[in-house]
Amino acid sequence: MRYDLVIFDNDGVLVDSEPISNTILAAYLTELGHPTSYEDSLRDYMGSAMHRIHDLVRERTGQALPAGFDDTFHARVFDAFERELTAVDGVVDVLGKLRADGVPYCVASSGSHERIRVGHRTTGLDRWFGEGIVFSAQDVGRGKPAPDLFLHAARAMGVAPERCVVIEDSPLGVRAAVAAGMDVYGFTAMTSAAELVGVNGHFDAMEELLALLAQPSAA
Repeated sequence: MRYDLVIFDNDGVLVDSEPISNTILAAYLTELGHPTSYEDSLRDYMGSAMHRIHDLVRERTGQALPAGFDDTFHARVFDAFERELTAVDGVVDVLGKLRADGVPYCVASSGSHERIRVGHRTTGLDRWFGEGIVFSAQDVGRGKPAPDLFLHAARAMGVAPERCVVIEDSPLGVRAAVAAGMDVYGFTAMTSAAELVGVNGHFDAMEELLALLAQPSAA
């Protein structure tokens, strides 16, 4: 494999959480007087850190979300995770192959550490992600599309950015990976290939990913 580190996004790439969390987010924003459809939520917030939600609502309406917004949102999401969340089909096979081949990997997510851990415990992915290989936007302050999170993950793992590849499913995440100087493959299970601009390749099923990672460098 031509990469020294595989960096996975979490929501939508490792765990099938985007439909759950965006349904809840759209309903909650609408409840608070900011009408938002599921499609609006995917377009505006998929792959972003919580501060982006606050920033966009304030920018568009001049109003701040309530102080307890994050806690209420996460409580609703975590409750739904316990009942509905599953791992993305095929991702365990990918992780197993990477581990068997000795290829380092980690997760770098816009979600909080708590959100990542709840999702991993619920789906059984916690056995694949121990201490030291889980990174959150909480660690750097600025979430995607800023490159900070991916650069932080690479630095913590001791790998140069140009030796990393990012697995992403959101336009914001792709922009962050490109800005970090990393290769990136776009997962199109929920996002069209046309929206994932600047990637090195697309795939719509996890079983396709290992073949992409094994391709020789164009250089």
